Amino acid sequence: MSRLQWRTAGESHGTGLIALLEGFPAGVELDPARVDAELERRQGGYGRGGRMKIERDHAQWISGMRAGRTLGSPIALLIENKDATIERLPIPGNPRPGHADLAGCQKLGVRDPRAVLERASARETAARVALGAIARQLLQHFGVEIFAHVVELGGSAARADAFDHAGEARTDRRAQSEFYALDPALEGPWRELVDRAREAGDTLGGVFEVRALGLPPGLGSYQQGPERLTARLGGALLSIPAIKGVEFGLGFESARRPGSEVHDPIILAIDGAPFGRFARSSNRAGGLEGGMTTGEALVVRAAMKPISTLRLGVETVDFATGATVRATYQRSDVTSVPAASVVGEAVVALELAAAFLEKFPGDSLEELRRGYQAYVADLARL
Repeated sequence: MSRLQWRTAGESHGTGLIALLEGFPAGVELDPARVDAELERRQGGYGRGGRMKIERDHAQWISGMRAGRTLGSPIALLIENKDATIERLPIPGNPRPGHADLAGCQKLGVRDPRAVLERASARETAARVALGAIARQLLQHFGVEIFAHVVELGGSAARADAFDHAGEARTDRRAQSEFYALDPALEGPWRELVDRAREAGDTLGGVFEVRALGLPPGLGSYQQGPERLTARLGGALLSIPAIKGVEFGLGFESARRPGSEVHDPIILAIDGAPFGRFARSSNRAGGLEGGMTTGEALVVRAAMKPISTLRLGVETVDFATGATVRATYQRSDVTSVPAASVVGEAVVALELAAAFLEKFPGDSLEELRRGYQAYVADLARL
């Protein structure tokens, strides 16, 4: 059993995107419709641009499946681009601020931003969403739910207890929201914010939160820095284009409080608790201590900057003349924070699935299940 690893390939306007997942156990029944449903959700949300009206993302299964179940061999998917015009698109004459254009051109020694932007584009995240949907279907066998919702847009924040207030209705409430949020009172105000930004030729950022429920304690490691689940989840979220900050639990607020108001007291769990005798009376750590899960809900938030491509343009320099110009405008969103929350769910699912398989290694789902059940039984005796 090798470590769970994933890779993607493809350009924004190339033939399509390829997603490859290795180290996934055999015997897991997968529903391709659920993968396509996540791809569709990534394309939604109020404030998206014209590209989403062109693409109808669908994952073609190339390998790793037979009769609806995984084989344990690499899983390969193809998501075709309907807008496959990479060879006909013009080369921008200037680099766009906020994008990978200039640093990428300097890295490659060229004056061709398209050589950079086609791969740097957030279009690539569709492949990650597809793989994340597969990882989620593995984790559900162990009662793990991963749920993201938008908590802030353009500086306007949802109520702090939106997740708890929504309760068991959270999935339906999010599905009814144009912003994938749980605070219905903000639907109108957020729509107005997006409309005003669109009229001004501007863009908006925001914050989304990802929660993972049902995780056992002890996933991750304290032994080496890169093995800490905090580092792995933070890196995964920061790898999403336009994400500028990540926090767990109280996050930056924990730096402003005394320790007595930060650390979660350990208590004896109530009878029937799923993971042994111990629990926390609060969850200000966001479900992680020492780089490992605690058995409490994982709570992580990611801040997304406004989309870098503005219709009104941002000042830049023409490659050929050196003159100050407005950056070339290409079709873009006003905001894509809702879509980013779907990507956030996906990368969190991939990292948690990898940590799960490291803790409970096995070549098949049944082998994995036996290891998990033995571990949970041991927790009860601790």
